[in-house]
Amino acid sequence: MTKGPNTRLADLFGLAGWSKGELARLVNRQAAAMGHPQLATDTSRVRRWIDTGESPRDPVPKVLAALFTERLGRVVTTEDLGFSKPGQAGKRQRSGPDELPWVPERTAAVLTEFTGMDLMLNRRGLMGAGAALTAGSALSSAMYDWLQADPALVTGASHTDNVFPMDQVSLDRYEAAPVGAQEIEALERSVEVFRAWDAARGGGLQRKAVVGQLNEVGGMLAYHHPDHLQRRLWGVAANLAVLAGWMSHDVGMEPTAQKYFVIAAHAAREGGDRPRAGEALSRAARQMVHLGRPDDALDLMKLAHAGSGDETLPRTRAMLHTIEAWAQASMGRGQAMRRTLGEAEELFASDKGDVPPPSWMQMFDEADLHGMQALAFRTLAEHDPSAAKNAEQHAKRALDLRVKGRQRSKIFDYLSLASACFIGNDPEQADRYARLALMSIGENSSHRTWDRLREMYRLTGQYAGYARIEDLREQIQRALPKAPRPARGKGVKGAGAITRSV
Repeated sequence: MTKGPNTRLADLFGLAGWSKGELARLVNRQAAAMGHPQLATDTSRVRRWIDTGESPRDPVPKVLAALFTERLGRVVTTEDLGFSKPGQAGKRQRSGPDELPWVPERTAAVLTEFTGMDLMLNRRGLMGAGAALTAGSALSSAMYDWLQADPALVTGASHTDNVFPMDQVSLDRYEAAPVGAQEIEALERSVEVFRAWDAARGGGLQRKAVVGQLNEVGGMLAYHHPDHLQRRLWGVAANLAVLAGWMSHDVGMEPTAQKYFVIAAHAAREGGDRPRAGEALSRAARQMVHLGRPDDALDLMKLAHAGSGDETLPRTRAMLHTIEAWAQASMGRGQAMRRTLGEAEELFASDKGDVPPPSWMQMFDEADLHGMQALAFRTLAEHDPSAAKNAEQHAKRALDLRVKGRQRSKIFDYLSLASACFIGNDPEQADRYARLALMSIGENSSHRTWDRLREMYRLTGQYAGYARIEDLREQIQRALPKAPRPARGKGVKGAGAITRSV
């Protein structure tokens, strides 16, 4: 009795553009390169994988994942291909990276496999553009009940086995071993270093390092450590996954970024940190607003608010409100935006500071509050030009409060301020602030700053007759990078690739 066609494999096979015979030859060649010269795959076997749902034996799933990853220019895991793990018969298309939520014991395995494939992809210089973002409503409906339920990690549970079954981690990696408090403390410090670098220079230069560190932590999580250490490890995994997602978003790898945010939410919940899970999902919401999908962002913010729990500190809730307000501004909902920002200000002011904020919230200070308000009002000004003055005020206040090492945020503040001045019919001030942004944008690897620069460039069009503005426009054109080359592989174009209108 057959299982039926493997639709996931069939879809990806169609995108790749290979013939069945060609894929069989590639599998044999890749397997030999990976140390399995005895493997012999033929056309009829490939046909059975696709048409009857036959699952190939190891190492074929890993070989296929590597081939499709390189061909399509984005991470493709074995479960993306529709292959089950041993002992999961009849569940071939469940508990994979695109099936939410994952069962608890799958999080470490999904994390390890996805980061491993991402590293392989990155080494080949490819960018993930061949997949579509999951709609916010789909994520919300899949994860709502799960996120509010009790964490899967049970305090005091006894473990007779030291390690998850190794077939749950499908990528080859180093031989993992238990770690102690000192090693975890070092990992926690490394997160702070990566976070500070990202804030200063953007995500492009350290993304591989963060993904590599996360891959190692995934291997560590394959062991059942004492409960207090296991929770801390899950916390490190959540923090690194958020950083990997944010850095991926920062360089335009949008589907990859979204998967890291979802991995981060899973990891945070495994460690019993619901506020961290909510903040991870709020990152996905910010991504959606940036990409022009504010309705999806609002869906995700509902999930972030609901999933964060009562223990969420007022400052964290204030941050969540600013993202929601930005989404509302993108839809021209000025009254709702102002109300939401007012709630954010009240929450921020009510935080007495008697409870130290978690490490992942230390970047959200008063300067960030004003920076997000400036962005919201600047966005609303596209619908209601009278909001431009408010954007100017908040952007100036944010710049006054910015601490050293937050260069990317300062660029965003200058761009918000310049854009607000253009909308407010003050081209002289706009020119001044735009040039301040241009002074340091070339030292930053953040593609998001380029996206915002393009948005500001669009606003200069109405002042094209001014000699000073004409010179500014020429400088912006020189500062912006050339359009990226299309992803490699037949059939990738149009397969859900993310585009931006500027």
